[in-house]
Amino acid sequence: MKTVFEIAQAVQSGSLTAKEAVQEALDKIKELNPQINAFVEVWPEEALQRAAEIDARRAKGEKLGPLAGVPVGIKDNILYKGHKATCCSKMLANYVAPYNSTVVNKLLAADAVIVGRTNMDEFAMGSSNQTSVYGPAHNPVDFDRVPGGSSGGSAAAVAAGMVPAALGTDTGGSVRQPAAFCGVVGIKPGYGRISRYGVVAFSSGADQVGVLSSDVKGAALMLEVLCGRDVNDSTSLEDEVPAFSQQFTADIKGLKVGMPKGFLDNLGADVKEKIQAAAEKLKSLGAELVEVDVPHAKYSAPCYYIITSAEASSNLARFDGLRYGFSDTSANDLNDQYELNRAPFGEEVKKRIIIGATALKAENYAACYLQAVKVRELIKQDFARAFEQVDVILTPTSPTTAFTLGAHKDNPLAVYLADLYTCQGNIGGLAGISVPCGNDKAGLPVGLQFYGPILQEEKILNAAYHFEKAL
Repeated sequence: MKTVFEIAQAVQSGSLTAKEAVQEALDKIKELNPQINAFVEVWPEEALQRAAEIDARRAKGEKLGPLAGVPVGIKDNILYKGHKATCCSKMLANYVAPYNSTVVNKLLAADAVIVGRTNMDEFAMGSSNQTSVYGPAHNPVDFDRVPGGSSGGSAAAVAAGMVPAALGTDTGGSVRQPAAFCGVVGIKPGYGRISRYGVVAFSSGADQVGVLSSDVKGAALMLEVLCGRDVNDSTSLEDEVPAFSQQFTADIKGLKVGMPKGFLDNLGADVKEKIQAAAEKLKSLGAELVEVDVPHAKYSAPCYYIITSAEASSNLARFDGLRYGFSDTSANDLNDQYELNRAPFGEEVKKRIIIGATALKAENYAACYLQAVKVRELIKQDFARAFEQVDVILTPTSPTTAFTLGAHKDNPLAVYLADLYTCQGNIGGLAGISVPCGNDKAGLPVGLQFYGPILQEEKILNAAYHFEKAL
């Protein structure tokens, strides 16, 4: 499968038709998806029809969009009018989107071709894609291992070459961690860069749409299409969107790369070795390694799970069978109605609702939720001080490589810790990108992460681009 840039340029020049590009993607999906389960639904006839329309416009001499003919998958929590958006949950098994999300409108306006919806952890809650009602997605590198989550289907689809890019959502690392596990590029911009309108909410204060791509340049092009102010989302930013794909410098000589104190302490030996080697590679490219201190970042994971679970307990209250979601009409009274109508939620979703509701109880609010909010501010201040000294910050994406399916069934904490390094970005309001930095001794991909300040995504894209080229 060609990259995003290669397909778009070839379709625009006429050396490749959009129909050919889409047909290649559909053939690959048909071949590999039964084993990988990356896509939960594919729309071949619609995709080919849209591709034919793009080709017809080119034949007439019309100017095509920057993503002309590029086949794209979208995560199952992103609304596409007339198509199901189930969040991979029984609760929304029959929900059909009544309108387009802003990101879908932007993809269509850029002449991308959406070929289907991708697998995910139920309501985006999970780090392994094992909580999906459609069954787990499998890592294309090793079918017995998880692809990461919650955007595991999108990562697996890109890694398997089914599509050159796919949309995911990232609340605590759900784009970057699966990117690392599958050996692809995953980026989340700063909070507010991309509209959340038409994206089913997990945690409104942390949710972000992100991109999974086969290379950094493709991720940059996707990002510049998707970013921008949206009147339908009051949290979207008004700041000008740079042409990210044109911002790459000739080299990274003099780039100051922050190395947080103690950031290698929680790593497996293989991952640690690859991250250290990556740091040396950056140094050989002319970057300057600078030790920085982000002392409160170690509290990011507990802070993240308290805040996001609290927001989830509020956001998911709407799925009660009266307003939205599954409805059981056999109830005898109101309590029975609520109990029956909330039953379709999976175990992980129920767990987080309970955690969130508990943290928000009057007797727990000050000690739990309020303290987490205060710690979040300290984490943001730590990173702000660090970025006064450096251009980007380097961390692992995940402390481990992809684990086997069912490995942590009786130890959910181990799964939660897969987000140890990524949830810092959501809590700190940062832009973050994961790029492959080699494989461990078992041949599993290891991810390197760059963090940058909000509204400076070009810095992390540039660092990742030069590292990718050198590797």
